[in-house]
Amino acid sequence: MRLIVKVLGPGCPRCQRVEENTLEAIRVLSEETPDLEIDLEHVTQAGRIMEYEILATPGLVVNEEVVCAGRIPTVNEVVGWLRDPLDDRPQ
Repeated sequence: MRLIVKVLGPGCPRCQRVEENTLEAIRVLSEETPDLEIDLEHVTQAGRIMEYEILATPGLVVNEEVVCAGRIPTVNEVVGWLRDPLDDRPQ
């Protein structure tokens, strides 16, 4: 399975922290699910960020669904959001 993950923000320290927490969450999840493929993109262009209709950055998007905006999520929160689409897949 492939997940598309986007960090939304101009590159400020808060946005960088979201990216760091997301990378750590990806590492944790990759150990559990070795066949998982995750594409991570940091979207910094204001026009592209506005497409997601968030009121504040940083933001986090998983498979085109905004899961968090305006705060820094914990690594465990991100792991949960990344795990949700995996739980929904057919067995």
